[in-house]
Amino acid sequence: MKFTKMHGCGNDYVYVNCFEETVTNPEQIVGAISDRHFGIGSDGLVLICPSDVADCRMRMFNPDGSESEMCGNAIRCVAKYVYDRNIIHHSPISVETLAGIKSIEVHTDENDIAQKLTVDMGIPITEAAEVPVIADSSPVTDLKLSAFGRDFTFTCVSMGNPHAVTFIDEDVKSFEVERFGKVFETDKHFPRRSNIEFVKVVSPERLQMRVWERGTGETLACGTGTCATVAAACLNGISPRKPVTVELLGGELVIEWKESNNHLYMTGPAVFVYDGVWSER
Repeated sequence: MKFTKMHGCGNDYVYVNCFEETVTNPEQIVGAISDRHFGIGSDGLVLICPSDVADCRMRMFNPDGSESEMCGNAIRCVAKYVYDRNIIHHSPISVETLAGIKSIEVHTDENDIAQKLTVDMGIPITEAAEVPVIADSSPVTDLKLSAFGRDFTFTCVSMGNPHAVTFIDEDVKSFEVERFGKVFETDKHFPRRSNIEFVKVVSPERLQMRVWERGTGETLACGTGTCATVAAACLNGISPRKPVTVELLGGELVIEWKESNNHLYMTGPAVFVYDGVWSER
C-alpha cells in the first residue's frame, strides 16, 4: 500500500490515495501503522477518497481503531495533497467528512505549491444535546468537573466532534495533560467521550493550548480543538470575534469566528514529509 506522511503543526497522519489504492480494513491496520516504534508512526490514518457530493472525501481513523468525524489539521493536508498532485487543482476545494462538507482555500507559493490553507470550519455547535454533553444548561459554559482533588470549569463545543475546553492559570507547557485528559475524556457527562483542551490566556488575541484527543492521547496540535478553544474564549468574553492566534506544541493556527455568517475559519500550514510503501504484516 502506497502512503504519504504529512503533518499540520506536528499533528501527523499517514495518508492513502484511495483514488488509486483500496483499503478494506482501516480499523484493523491503523494501530500497527500508527505505532511510533514498530510502524510508520502517526496520530492516525487518513483515507483520501472519491466523493459523489464534493471534490473528495476524507476518512480519518484513530490509533484505537475508532473513526473520527473531522480533523482540522488533516483536512488541510488532504487539500494540499490533492492540489499539489493535480487530482483537484483549483481553489477552494470541497472535502466531504462525517461532519459535513468543508471548503478549503489554498494559498500557494511562487511555484504553485500549497503552503497555507484556510478551512471554513462552519458554525460551532453549542447546544448541549448536539455536542453531546449531559448538563443542566445550554450552551454549556460552566460544567464543573473534578479529578485528583482539583476542580475545573469546562465550556463544551462541537466542531463536528465533541470538545471540552478549560482555561487554566498556570503554564500549559508544564501541565499534566495526560493525567487529567485521560480521566476527563471518558467522564460520564460525555456520552461519546470528548476531546479535552487545556488553555492559558496570554492575551485576548493570543492563547496557548494543549490537547488530549479522544482515541489518540495528546497530540502536538488539533484543528477542531483550536476552533473549539477560540469559540469557548469568545463565549466566555475572553477573546473578540476577530483573528486569534493559538499557540500549540507543534506551531500556531489563526482562528477567526466571523460575525457576518457565524462561521469559524482556520488558517495554518500543511507539510509533506515523505512517500512510502507499507507492507501489511
